[in-house]
Amino acid sequence: MQDRPSVANARPNLLVKGQAAGRVIVDITPQSAGWTHVGFKALRLDAGEAESFATGARELCVTVLSGQVDVHVGDERYSALGSRQSVFDDQSPYAVYVPPGREVRIDARGAAEVALSTAPAQGRLPARVIEPGQMRRSVRGEGANTRYVCDILPESEPAEGLLVVEVITPSGHSSSYPPHKHDSAGAAETALEETYYHQLNPAQGFAFQRVYTDDRSLDEAMAVEHRDTVLVPRGYHPCAAPYGYDLYYLNTMAGPERRWAFRNDPAHEWMLAR
Repeated sequence: MQDRPSVANARPNLLVKGQAAGRVIVDITPQSAGWTHVGFKALRLDAGEAESFATGARELCVTVLSGQVDVHVGDERYSALGSRQSVFDDQSPYAVYVPPGREVRIDARGAAEVALSTAPAQGRLPARVIEPGQMRRSVRGEGANTRYVCDILPESEPAEGLLVVEVITPSGHSSSYPPHKHDSAGAAETALEETYYHQLNPAQGFAFQRVYTDDRSLDEAMAVEHRDTVLVPRGYHPCAAPYGYDLYYLNTMAGPERRWAFRNDPAHEWMLAR
């Protein structure tokens, strides 16, 4: 009989279920994920509620997923951020970049949902608002592989480690496909940890995500529901949205080098040459 891995050596579960009630939807730290760089937290706030915290030794990107908030960074106040009621609205979000070593408070003007993406940083950059008009929107893929991308904090914009992007995958389409990975350091590929924070429309839907490596030492297929998060420590990580349900996800990435360079699964790369 094959020995089971000890609890101490077991890999964290890649599927983190979102909480259906309460302020904290999900809270992923490098310690809970078993990696080094990426932290991710999603919060729901009622009108008049506030969330206060310190960034410590980490930089932060606050993404206003829905609703409207005021964000205080030290003595600075960024007011009335947020202009969409749902992540599925056809518009880009507001975001705020915050360096390490700062005190932050988020005040909800009405019901709101915010995402907090973090990574280690030295503090070389100032805080700033990232306006929707600054975010590049694009279409990737074709046919049933078409999806819609909004670059919130891409490598072309200032940050020390964080990369943040959101994607909408229409009903019946695949995404992050052909399968790609970014887990090896080099000129052609960078090593980036990643979280996928999923939402479905309508909310009772589900989607699928697989995370696997070439040697299949990691190979998990997961059914993701509204507000679930998938951890991608390494390997390929495609998604599929069943008919009838649109899929949204917010990606947070970080690693030793702030550059997004990936490798497609050679077994499936043939479809790009058609």
